[in-house]
Amino acid sequence: MNHLVAPSLLAADFTRLSEEVRMFDQSEGDWLHLDVMDGHFVPNISFGIPVIRSVRELTQKPFDVHLMISDPDRYLEAFKDAGANVLTVHYEACDHLHRTVTAIRELDMMAGVAINPHTSVESLEDVLEEIDLVCMMSVNPGFGGQKFIYRTLNKIKRLKTIIIERNLNVKIEVDGGVGLQNAEAIVKAGGDVLVAGSSVFKSDDPSKAISDLKAVSTHTII
Repeated sequence: MNHLVAPSLLAADFTRLSEEVRMFDQSEGDWLHLDVMDGHFVPNISFGIPVIRSVRELTQKPFDVHLMISDPDRYLEAFKDAGANVLTVHYEACDHLHRTVTAIRELDMMAGVAINPHTSVESLEDVLEEIDLVCMMSVNPGFGGQKFIYRTLNKIKRLKTIIIERNLNVKIEVDGGVGLQNAEAIVKAGGDVLVAGSSVFKSDDPSKAISDLKAVSTHTII
């Protein structure tokens, strides 16, 4: 299966938000990645349900909502109602992760779990059967424009091996510092979804940047 590209709206020009979303809609981008930050779980505040609900009207493509918030269980249904198709919570933010991902699936969304750079992939072994996606943070969460942490490639390889050995249908999403300089290495390591913020929206031609990310080699090497 070819990899997906999920441009991150956090890097968009918010004075031209509707234009940015329409550009994505007409591009080869697969999912729109939406980072929700609460200023508590991560040291930044981004946007929330009203913005997601507003831009939902501009495209029919899937919304990949990444909750970087404390106590996400309180808001699962609200994000579903706002238009989320994929809903990702952080391993580090959930006291009862199995219950949380089960609730996400019961709301008819794909369930994702994100792990911070310091969290091992082995920590997810007991919930892999219950989820659809692992969001591998390749920067410390909270701010866009950070440099990719290259040891993430080894974590991707380890997780892909576990997924294959257990014959699971779980996508590996990679989020943070992703661009043409490392996209091929990420995909070859086993990445399935490339989240790209600054490398898309800060480029001279965002639509071409998305196309270029879609065009990188998809031959996986574990």
